[in-house]
Amino acid sequence: MQSSGVVLHTDKYQINMMYAHWINGTHNRKAVFEAFFRKLPFGNGYAVYAGLERIVAYIKNLRFEESDLVYLSEQEENYDPAFLEELRQFRFTGSLYSVKEGALVFPNEPLIRVEGRMLEAQLVETALLNYMNYQTLIATKASRIKQIAGNDVLMEFGTRRAQEADAALWGTRAAYLAGFDATSNMLAGKMFGIPTKGTHAHSWVQSHDSEEDAFERFAQALPGQVTLLVDTYDTLNSGVPHAIKLGKKLQQQGKKLAAVRLDSGDLAYLSIKTREMLDKAGLEDVKIVASNDLDEHTILNLKVQGARIDSWGVGTQLITAADQPTLGGVYKLVAREGDDGTYLPTIKISGNPEKVTTPGIKEMYRLIDPATGKAIADYLCYPEEQQVHKGDPIELINPSHPYLNKKVTNYRAELLLTPVFVDGKLVYELPTLEEIRAYHREQLALFWPEYLRMLNPEHYRLHISELMWTTKTQLMKAYLQK
Repeated sequence: MQSSGVVLHTDKYQINMMYAHWINGTHNRKAVFEAFFRKLPFGNGYAVYAGLERIVAYIKNLRFEESDLVYLSEQEENYDPAFLEELRQFRFTGSLYSVKEGALVFPNEPLIRVEGRMLEAQLVETALLNYMNYQTLIATKASRIKQIAGNDVLMEFGTRRAQEADAALWGTRAAYLAGFDATSNMLAGKMFGIPTKGTHAHSWVQSHDSEEDAFERFAQALPGQVTLLVDTYDTLNSGVPHAIKLGKKLQQQGKKLAAVRLDSGDLAYLSIKTREMLDKAGLEDVKIVASNDLDEHTILNLKVQGARIDSWGVGTQLITAADQPTLGGVYKLVAREGDDGTYLPTIKISGNPEKVTTPGIKEMYRLIDPATGKAIADYLCYPEEQQVHKGDPIELINPSHPYLNKKVTNYRAELLLTPVFVDGKLVYELPTLEEIRAYHREQLALFWPEYLRMLNPEHYRLHISELMWTTKTQLMKAYLQK
């Protein structure tokens, strides 16, 4: 029996904790959780937040269907039927705050805050992390590649190597919002309005009596967008000369050869020689497209070698985030409802200092220097603290390195966490993908180049308020003395 919904896209321990809360009568107690990651991926200087659109759809459709309840009734835990009845009536009634998609984000920053009944706040953890972790990872990789490619055209070619259909679709979307220009994935094009591009495979050439005949027939079929794959047999002695012959013929007909694609061999050398041959033949406007397991490192090396490549088809290394296939985001309890109805800050203490959480419900601001328009720091404080709202001087405490504290007196504060759901109602109008792309470009412009560079980037640091630092240290002492 298969569920058509998404509510069981969760881990069993979430259901078991929900049940234990229900048994103990604490399932309607309020709680606040935050989702964040501890370490930047790929050795990059920033990450790009993505996944909110899918999270919104997930929350909106959060229902236990009859098939889900039947499945739960068959589990070895033997859940009380009254608990299953509670789930039958389940609706998300909490609040969710999120950073906007396309934002540049950094370690230990609350990217999502969930406020709600323990029952619902616990349930959504797995799916939220799943969507946030993957899409943020791919968006970061894509933005990293874009930083190297500059104004060159970037095409996402990874569908056949992705870890299943969902990864291909949502990975394509994440790549596009972070700066890619097109995709080969037709369903992603249809779903998200992403431009689609494609040429032909080696099999097209192999299925004809000659390479020349294959190129001719392809141009006849698609005269408006002729891009030819030239490395099936011999790139410089066969593929490129045949492409040039066809390109000249198309010129005489008032048409044009758009591009040639290189998919193997020494791409730097082949592109330089191909460019020379095309230019000598009077085909200066024909572009050169490259593919073949490209990533930011390969593209950088090719550019250093003087490669004459205009467009890059990036597949496997992007869609699988091959050099770091997971973000490692976590979801931690930061506050819970006390007996008097107020929120009590909570802390997780660990033998690993980097895993000690920062307690309490937080607001997050990006502090910007009005003179330069560049970001100074990201800053966490409690909602009741009013210094930022008043524009008063604030002390920035670095929670990892307290000796790096600094005082800021002249700044503009941008609130980063936006209400998405409030008391179960969607209050946020999702931006279009083009608006997200524009927002991402604005975000990049906020940061000095040293934070954006691929190799050895400078660290942009998160700071917390003095009150938050005091609360954290007091809670650590209190729990360690127990």
